[in-house]
Amino acid sequence: MADDDTADDEVPEYVIPPGGGVPWMDLTDEESHRPAERDIEITDVSTMVLRGNFRWGIVRVETDAGVTGYGEVHGEGPQELGLLEGQNPLDVERVQDIRGAAGPGVEMALWDIKGKLLDVPAYELMGGKYRDSVEVYCDTHGGESLGEAQSGTVDPRDVYTPGSYAEAAREVVDAGFDALKFDLDVRTHADVDTAARRLDNAAIEHKTALVEAVREEVGYDVTLGFDLHWNFTVETATRLAEKLEPFDLAWLEDPVPPRKYDAHRRVREATSCPIMTGENLRDSGEFKEMLDADGMDVAAPDPHNCGGLRDFRRIAHLCDLEGVPIVAHNIQGPIGTVASAHAAATVPNFVALEYHAFDVPWFENLVSRIGASGDVIEDGEISLPEGPGLGVEIDWDVAREHMAAGEDVSL
Repeated sequence: MADDDTADDEVPEYVIPPGGGVPWMDLTDEESHRPAERDIEITDVSTMVLRGNFRWGIVRVETDAGVTGYGEVHGEGPQELGLLEGQNPLDVERVQDIRGAAGPGVEMALWDIKGKLLDVPAYELMGGKYRDSVEVYCDTHGGESLGEAQSGTVDPRDVYTPGSYAEAAREVVDAGFDALKFDLDVRTHADVDTAARRLDNAAIEHKTALVEAVREEVGYDVTLGFDLHWNFTVETATRLAEKLEPFDLAWLEDPVPPRKYDAHRRVREATSCPIMTGENLRDSGEFKEMLDADGMDVAAPDPHNCGGLRDFRRIAHLCDLEGVPIVAHNIQGPIGTVASAHAAATVPNFVALEYHAFDVPWFENLVSRIGASGDVIEDGEISLPEGPGLGVEIDWDVAREHMAAGEDVSL
């Protein structure tokens, strides 16, 4: 029998460590072999959430070199930030792999730090660029207020009308965008049975009329996609896709639930309308499964959801091997958008990056280019920042005005 005088701070041998198993993989590094000027450490990591059209988590990483990096994460960000203290931020990939501590927002901040220390833009550290600017496509949502249609007091067909879609498309194109998409999974009948994931003929005709109205308004030189948000059966998705073939869409996004690899293949094989998916695929392994299943014509990895900028680039290279282009999903604010643009410029098969904040009036006010003038997005493009790191700096007065409830200005 074991002695009863075990010290209070000793862990009994039979206690399973956090996460289970034997914790043999330790990616922290306590010893440095770098020259003194690059022998630096992370001293603090913190987050602050802003209230854009989503919760934009701003991540700040401080170092003992006096250089601070910023990134962005969807939502609250990683919770075990203390594990990063003492690590060298120049080891971007190793630090990114410290489980539970890093994440896309931290990784972006590390690229920002590394670029500032070496005085080069982040894209140079990722292998250099294929292009000087990144095309942006504008998510135009549903053409009208979602709240009104979902209140149950009006017929959705009176809100989501061909005229409202055409008007919204014209506004976006007049703002300088040559690429846009709409939500096409909006309700048609107030009493529709959404559990069945099936559209009747009237609903199919309504959605077809929305697409037709947009094409008639903006013409065929504009890149146009529509999003179904994983809502439908193979049968319904196929019937709808066939109806939309005459309108020369760039993509029909997420017609069936995510990670239904064979279901995506069946839809894709049944129509000439390009099928896009990927925002909910979480890593390169899931993208490989979708590629192996021949389930997509266009891939939509989200750097904030698929592991970060490094993993976004891995996924892009996998897709390039199979001849699949990248149209990146992105619902972030300007920091995450610029970080994604740096990565997008470094892969050959990139086409466009999503812009989800057309209705957020302070989007461009939150950051400014370092050493240069101009907005983040101009005429539907992001010209790559040439300042060090991500090449943008935050206006903290603007940030304070839009903090989520309970947040402070500690950053």
